[in-house]
Amino acid sequence: MIDYTWCIQFLERHGRQAYGPHFAIDETDYPVVHRLIAYFLRHDAEAGRLGIDLNKGLLLTGPVGCGKSALMTLMRAIPPPPHQFTIRSCRDVSFELLEEGYKVISRYSKLSYNSRGPRIYCFDDLGAEQNLKYFGTECNVMAEIILSRYELFTSQGMLTHITTNLQASEIETHYGNRVRSRLREQLNLVAFSKSSRDKRGHTKKQDV
Repeated sequence: MIDYTWCIQFLERHGRQAYGPHFAIDETDYPVVHRLIAYFLRHDAEAGRLGIDLNKGLLLTGPVGCGKSALMTLMRAIPPPPHQFTIRSCRDVSFELLEEGYKVISRYSKLSYNSRGPRIYCFDDLGAEQNLKYFGTECNVMAEIILSRYELFTSQGMLTHITTNLQASEIETHYGNRVRSRLREQLNLVAFSKSSRDKRGHTKKQDV
């Protein structure tokens, strides 16, 4: 039997170590955190009850400042370690194109391994990056990476996690209907509520 209250307290302790003594998880966000814990603990029965497919990745959505990035960072503290993942800012990934060219797409789109199995990436803040030009050709780096990782998801079960402030319609505008469709197929949607408080000091309307 998993004690989810204890798990949230465990995450808060790690959060205070990482972000300072005032870190706390709002009670209004408990449903989101509960879903994330069930996913990362691979709690089959609870994940099934919540409609979460453990064979898919996560799309964590919510307003600016609600704590998406911090929560995904804290989830790496949850055992067992096979579900460790690397967090990369989408802005940083897009700027890598200017420095290294199209091999950046290959870097994040190939089936690479670490000591725990296939490497899992969490692409943070999808939509904050820009379309950049490389030798005069504009490239939507994240769209290409998402489409390529989808192919490896269907053939090899490779997982991807994403955080974003964008609504579904905005994702389609930025990346096209094909990307939106692929995201729906390979990711579980976990969304903060509209009333989720902006932890950086002011409240924004829910974007998703």
